[in-house]
Amino acid sequence: MSSRSNSSSRTRRLAYSALLAALALIFSYVEVLIPFNFGIPGVKLGIANLVVIIALYYLGPRYAFTINMIRVIVAGLLFSGLFGCLYSLAGALLSFCMMLLTKKTGLFSVTGVSICGGVFHNLGQILVATFLVSSLKMFAYFPVLIISGVISGCIIGVISWLILQRLL
Repeated sequence: MSSRSNSSSRTRRLAYSALLAALALIFSYVEVLIPFNFGIPGVKLGIANLVVIIALYYLGPRYAFTINMIRVIVAGLLFSGLFGCLYSLAGALLSFCMMLLTKKTGLFSVTGVSICGGVFHNLGQILVATFLVSSLKMFAYFPVLIISGVISGCIIGVISWLILQRLL
């Protein structure tokens, strides 16, 4: 009986993961269709990260990481091309690692974890841009990206927290 319920639990998590990956792709597409233009080049709300944070808390790190990678690679190739995918991948990997670390400390709320993710996503993208352009001048733009990462991370974090209150 235990083996059967364990298999059912894995099947349920896999189904949730597929649904969340599809939802994250839809959110990525919506962000392409309806750009949230804040007057600052490259700044986005990052609504697809809402799905990743929910998956991190609801399904665990392994499933959240897989959902995140599926979203970044598929959305990157579909909507922004190879270089866009490279930027997104760097941001997503650094962001996810830092969100996982901050979550594991137990010192941060869902919103704090989300803010950390927003800031480190931007740092990952700046690091790739600096490498590709071979100029540290790219970091002059980083203070603007820190502010946008904090603001968007806060918004996404609060929404994630509200959703997780219903799920957990």
